[in-house]
Amino acid sequence: FVENEVLPFVDEWEEAGAFPKDLHRRAYEAGVYGAFWPEKYGGTFPNAEEADMFHYFIFYDELARPCASGLYGSLLTHSISLPPVLELGSEKQKEAIARQVITGQKTCCLAVTEPGGGSDVANVQTTAVLDASGQHYVVNGQKTFISGGMNADYFTTGVRTSGKTGSKGISLLLVPRSSDGLNTARLQTQGWHLSTTTLVTFDEVKVPAENLLGGEGDGFLAIMRNFNNERLALAITANREARVCLEEAAKYAQVRKTFGKPLSSHQVIRHKLMECGRLVMATNAMILSVCAQKPRPSDSSEQLAGAIALAKVQATKSFEFVARECSQVFGGKSYLRSGPGHVVERAYREVRVLAVGGGSEEIMLDLASRQARL
Repeated sequence: FVENEVLPFVDEWEEAGAFPKDLHRRAYEAGVYGAFWPEKYGGTFPNAEEADMFHYFIFYDELARPCASGLYGSLLTHSISLPPVLELGSEKQKEAIARQVITGQKTCCLAVTEPGGGSDVANVQTTAVLDASGQHYVVNGQKTFISGGMNADYFTTGVRTSGKTGSKGISLLLVPRSSDGLNTARLQTQGWHLSTTTLVTFDEVKVPAENLLGGEGDGFLAIMRNFNNERLALAITANREARVCLEEAAKYAQVRKTFGKPLSSHQVIRHKLMECGRLVMATNAMILSVCAQKPRPSDSSEQLAGAIALAKVQATKSFEFVARECSQVFGGKSYLRSGPGHVVERAYREVRVLAVGGGSEEIMLDLASRQARL
């Protein structure tokens, strides 16, 4: 799928700022979009019942090859928006929503992060208040940095219900895009140009009460259980992009000549490349060791939250170093969005979103230290 449907077109999509809408359907037909989901709702091999973490590793490692992780961010939005539906939703909700999303007919985004906070999920300010009839919630607030939000059919939305403070007041509502009062605006980002990173505004949006996932107050844990897989996917992505940068720089260093000899003949360049290789290999081993301890992608493995957080920090810090060093190998050509250094140029613009998205490096280190009981 990556070789035939993504790599030949990804440069064009990046410049256009979008990928074709039918890519969801094509990804499903290729066996990509339905992977890791229950077979009864359209999941394909390896489905939720079959998959292990090495399937998961290979999946995200391959998807990272184009160094355009915005594709993962906006194409596979169901990877973080659908688990709460499957965990908390009624059978009616699952049949109505999960099958359409898993088969690529509809798209769904997770809407939790707000202008006033991201990782502090317990402090969500968007409200959902039952109207006098008890038949609808009225939703007010804003969500930001919502990947794929411009094209989503549904938003799995974190809201505060019942007036309760802290995590006990967090619920999840499935909000249709067609709802009156729901507005979206695309955010202009440093990287992820083919993704549609979105600001979502809820202004007196009426949502049927039957769209509540689980009960009031059930949202916090469902959101938190999502994080381990998301962070592991981001770590895998960051390290594969670092590896691609290294591969591109190593190839270029053997053909580019300076002072009458190839760049790779200069010891300083060889050492630079080997430092990159050391970090990529160490990070790869760390991620695989975590995968070996996690039974299945569907397993929340809360005891591994600290290790996964550290793997993400290791991956993004290493990626930042490798992207910089490989940019130095290409010199000015790594500053151009065309030519031999364009892949490294794009990858360098991905560093920050992978380092901050899903939980910043600082939040990850703090989480790991708390799980270590320090």
